Amino acid sequence: MKVCFATSECVPYAKTGGLADVSASLSRALARLGCKVKIFHPLYRSLNPKDHHLTFAEELKNLTVFIAGKPVRFNVWYKKEPGLALETYFIDCPMYFAREAIYTDDTDEDERFIFFQDAIIRVLQQLVWTPDIMHCNDWQTALLPVYLKLKYSWDRLFASTRSLLTLHNLEYQGKFSPQTIGKAGLPMEHYYPTGPFEFYGSFSFLKAGILFADLLNTVSETYAREIQTPEYGAGLDGVLRTRKDDLYGILNGIDTVAWNPRSDTLIPYRYGIKTLKFKAQNTASLRARAGLPGDGGAPLIGIVARLVHQKGFDLLPPIWSQLMELPAQWVVLGTGDREFEDFFRRAARRHPQKVAAIIEFNNELAHLITAGSDLFLMPSKYEPCGLNQMYSLNYGTVPVVRKTGGLADTVIDIDENPAKGNGFVFGDYSPAALMFTLRRALDRFPDKALWRKMMLRGMRADFSWKRSAQQYLELYQKALAK
Repeated sequence: MKVCFATSECVPYAKTGGLADVSASLSRALARLGCKVKIFHPLYRSLNPKDHHLTFAEELKNLTVFIAGKPVRFNVWYKKEPGLALETYFIDCPMYFAREAIYTDDTDEDERFIFFQDAIIRVLQQLVWTPDIMHCNDWQTALLPVYLKLKYSWDRLFASTRSLLTLHNLEYQGKFSPQTIGKAGLPMEHYYPTGPFEFYGSFSFLKAGILFADLLNTVSETYAREIQTPEYGAGLDGVLRTRKDDLYGILNGIDTVAWNPRSDTLIPYRYGIKTLKFKAQNTASLRARAGLPGDGGAPLIGIVARLVHQKGFDLLPPIWSQLMELPAQWVVLGTGDREFEDFFRRAARRHPQKVAAIIEFNNELAHLITAGSDLFLMPSKYEPCGLNQMYSLNYGTVPVVRKTGGLADTVIDIDENPAKGNGFVFGDYSPAALMFTLRRALDRFPDKALWRKMMLRGMRADFSWKRSAQQYLELYQKALAK
């Protein structure tokens, strides 16, 4: 099966969130299942072709697309994955992609990703390569299903191509003025109140993609159900309910090579199920690295996250004084909203024996926190999938999570299900519910036999991409059968 995988970010080339990890891991897993995969990705300013050993595509030099009626030229670089039918094509257009950031608030943000999607089509035409599946990801590529059915329906090259749109985070919708429809070369006849191109007076890339894609999926089964409700639907719940029979949930996998305590080169002491005793040495190393004293066996609570409201950090300030009375220490790593960065910095200054706050992006330290913590906290307001809870389970670090999205699909509360429990879960989005659950976890911590069972259940679970990739392959086949 031939798959065109369109994404605005992919590890190791560009990353702002989980989409980048999914793009890299899923495409490789699909190739291992026998798919021929071509990834398409912008050549951002931060992406140096020499650093990534990219090859300039002479046969794709000086291609042209028209954006807002204006000709735009671009070049292409590519990289082939050794041993796999996997190629990544980088769309090189400094006018749109030589910016300080991957995503911007610039007035031509709509044109940037209209161009990207038109460029993908143009390259496929030049290569005379017909994908069976156009796999689109989030708003930045959500117009491709629209293009296939409207703008490029004349091209028989794509007559048999079907589309899948994956919704990684519904909050980001690509909303622009109605004039953007003309820039994209799409017919205005679809813009009218409640029409496919109209979304509260704006043109939404994501809404259009949802209505035109052959199939849709989200990155967990629970999130697929949640987004059909007003609470989680971000205004699109009604639209999604009209596509409920074409909407599926497939839980993301994790990179079990990069995130494996048995072989992780970023932690000082590697360990597995039979050598679990070495986890404690990572805990000691983490305390030393974070400047925290040994604390007589009190548990260490880890946080690795974007410090934003979505991740539930507004639940902490109302109960922080009570949390500081609990027998536990905290290590926090991340960047995000200024209010939360400052909150954790103040907490570390006021409680240096109990709290360490590292306000930065640090992949090596993220691995050490995952390996060295006893508990891993994710109190998210919503979480389409989440990867960190799966990393922590894989490392024998017991998660404390809110019951939402992928967190609900991967973490089982030990008190609700003693036979299968691998962590602690709370439902109400409130400081009181979080406080109660953290107390419950700390009360359970001295029971080392029970704690070990939870750790081992997490470490024995299969969070690899193999099962998820097989589900995507089955979804592709359903799309082709439509």
